[in-house]
Amino acid sequence: MLEDGFGREVTGVRVSLTDRCNFDCVYCHNEGLGDTRGPMAARDHEMSADDVVRFLGVVDEYGVDAVKFTGGEPMLRDDLEEIIERTPDSMEVSLTTNGTFLPGRAPDLVDAGLERVNVSQDALDPKVFADVTQSGAYDKVMEGVRAAVDAGLNPVKLNMVVFEQTAGYVPEMVDYVAENEGLQLQLIEFMPELVGKPEWAVDIERVHGWLAEQADEVEHREMHDRKRYHVGDGMVEIVDPVGNADFCANCHRVRVTHEGYLKGCLNRNDDLRSMGEMTKPEIREAFENVVESRVPYYGEYMVEADDGGWEVNDEYIEA
Repeated sequence: MLEDGFGREVTGVRVSLTDRCNFDCVYCHNEGLGDTRGPMAARDHEMSADDVVRFLGVVDEYGVDAVKFTGGEPMLRDDLEEIIERTPDSMEVSLTTNGTFLPGRAPDLVDAGLERVNVSQDALDPKVFADVTQSGAYDKVMEGVRAAVDAGLNPVKLNMVVFEQTAGYVPEMVDYVAENEGLQLQLIEFMPELVGKPEWAVDIERVHGWLAEQADEVEHREMHDRKRYHVGDGMVEIVDPVGNADFCANCHRVRVTHEGYLKGCLNRNDDLRSMGEMTKPEIREAFENVVESRVPYYGEYMVEADDGGWEVNDEYIEA
């Protein structure tokens, strides 16, 4: 298993299968929707199924034991089931989706080898959901969540980005997962540096404090130094990377763009490394190089400024 210069083993990869999406979420840092008519074959700018499987076969050699397929909306790929089925047996396979294509496809995904799913669900109010996602797919997403649970995916995590427009709906969402077996909730801190709009950010520590008061049990998770709050029969976890050096110090994933570039950090696009024609030797070389050059975003690439904020580490950039 490869380690970067900070002693962080790379145990997982996040593979984007497309930049296309049938939603246009106001907090998303991707630009444009692309061709969203429905599931279709890979576009010219996207990795083919063979490319993805070849990459996974190579990183399997290095002990990577988990892959999460993402997008855009990965279910806009009609070969998603094929890709999952061809993923090395040693890897845990999960998926992040907006859920609109889960009805009808969830059983086939499970048969192919999908184990877990994260579904974007930013509010239980249809109007707020529509305002955030710029879509009218609320009912289809709710149907997709039920389809995922019924198909045996475990857990089914609901991803809720916490910012000005959604923060007031957190209690309702916590109650929802506590009352519905098979669901968990992942509250994701809004990242203004990716999309601008710093005025949308909320104090995530207040959310931590409120959950601690509601929880029957608080569990510390080593990965990313996260906390899990058990409320009734539900579990709530907060993903709070903004300004959190501990979070970045515990990152064990490498990202792959839909175009076939490796990146050591989700927050950066200045560290992209091409895998060329995606032959096995090219993949090995790029993977080894990108792991070697990984740097924690907060604490190294970004450092605390005199005013208490964060600024780019000029010494790192010069080096």
